[in-house]
Amino acid sequence: MTDAYEFEWISLDTRETLSAVELCRACNLNLGDLHEMVEYGSLVPLGVEGEDQVFAAECIGPLRELSKLRLDLDLDQFTMALVLGYLNRISALEQQLKSLQAQTPGQGDEAQRDA
Repeated sequence: MTDAYEFEWISLDTRETLSAVELCRACNLNLGDLHEMVEYGSLVPLGVEGEDQVFAAECIGPLRELSKLRLDLDLDQFTMALVLGYLNRISALEQQLKSLQAQTPGQGDEAQRDA
C-alpha cells in the first residue's frame, strides 16, 4: 500500500530542501544510516538549519533505490555508502546523456533502434 507521503515527494521540486528527518521518512532510512553516509562522504548536506542538516530533494530517488537494495541484499553501512555513490554517478551520467541527445536531434532515435 502506498502512503500519502510518497505522493508528496513525487511532486516535490528537486530544488526544494529537506531536513534529515524528512529525508529519512521519504526514503525509509533511519537517522543513523543517513549520518553514516554523510560521514563516508557519499551524501553531502547543503548546510545546517538550526541543529538539523538540510539536503537537496533530488537525493530522494537514489536514496529510495538504495533503501530497497539494502532490504533485498542485506547491505552493511559501508556498502550502502559505496552503492549510493554509484547510484549518484549513474544518475549524473544519465542526465549528461539526455543533454547530449537533446543537442543532437535524431541521434537518440538511431541508438534506440540499434539497441
